[in-house]
Amino acid sequence: MHICSMKNINSRFKIQNLKCLIAFILLLQFSTAISFAQSNDNDAKLKTLSDKCAEYHRKTDGESDGYRIKIHFALDKTAANEVKQKFTSAFSNIPAYLDYKQPNWVITVGNFKTRVDAYAVFKKVQSDFPNAYIIKSKIKPTK
Repeated sequence: MHICSMKNINSRFKIQNLKCLIAFILLLQFSTAISFAQSNDNDAKLKTLSDKCAEYHRKTDGESDGYRIKIHFALDKTAANEVKQKFTSAFSNIPAYLDYKQPNWVITVGNFKTRVDAYAVFKKVQSDFPNAYIIKSKIKPTK
């Protein structure tokens, strides 16, 4: 009788371990499936975000808010072109822009994301262009 009851206990133990193993395997598969579903959901969200970003850049030509340095404005276009030429010869690595904002021709320079970046260049430019000052502007993307 004693041996029979040991076999009975031993087989119950094996069955219980088998149930636990099956439950663990099912739980593992379920968690993997959830993780995979979340990964697909994140991929879809990233794709949507990327598409929205591309559409925004198409609409704005890639321009964003930033800062430039205004170095000149006047009624005379010839004088404005001369100032632009003077600037580009002195600071060839900084882009200069000639725009007409009624009634003046305006020369702005640089594409700065932060005012701090603009200020660093402003200090260099100020000696040659004492009337220069920093303005908020739409800036072109840097490459």
